[in-house]
Amino acid sequence: MSEEHPTAWFERLYADAERGAAVVPWDRGGPNPRVAAWVGARRPNGRGRRALVVGAGFGDDAELVAGLGFETAAFDVAPTAVAAARARHPGSEVRYVVADLLDPPSEWRAAFDLVVESLTVQALPDPPRPQAIANVAAMVAPGGTLLVIAAARDAGQPANGPPWPLTRADIDAFAVGGLEPVRVEDFRDAGIRWWRAELRRR
Repeated sequence: MSEEHPTAWFERLYADAERGAAVVPWDRGGPNPRVAAWVGARRPNGRGRRALVVGAGFGDDAELVAGLGFETAAFDVAPTAVAAARARHPGSEVRYVVADLLDPPSEWRAAFDLVVESLTVQALPDPPRPQAIANVAAMVAPGGTLLVIAAARDAGQPANGPPWPLTRADIDAFAVGGLEPVRVEDFRDAGIRWWRAELRRR
């Protein structure tokens, strides 16, 4: 008997939520406040530039990014989530698509000036988490920026996921292929320890 794909539970969760049998725990009805705080502080100019939102869920982070002027794509492995994002944001200019972070479209490689990864990698076990980290990093274009938001834990600290809070080594693993840390914040918010990492590709 083959093992279940490590992302299969996302579609089950969104499908259950669609019929009122579950709640999507990361849905706040608006952007992730830690993404919104970064956007408010940096105010990146998206005009003439492309952005990608990883594991976009209901699309609130993607709409925030698109509001900066970026030509924005947003993907989720769960078809129900993508359909719900389109329904939540009718008339949106965001391109919502179904895709798998563990096997992303080849044309996304080094294609985006801003990549936002918020809470998706931490929802994957190890393995395949290292592959997911590598795939996220590979999507950043030369001169582009990667924003990573994740719950934090110390190395050796047990984690019973999902989610599996990331260690500093996990965060450092995004810095490959010319991606370099610009700022790595380790802070507490709402009683939870978080990472907010900004990396830039040379």
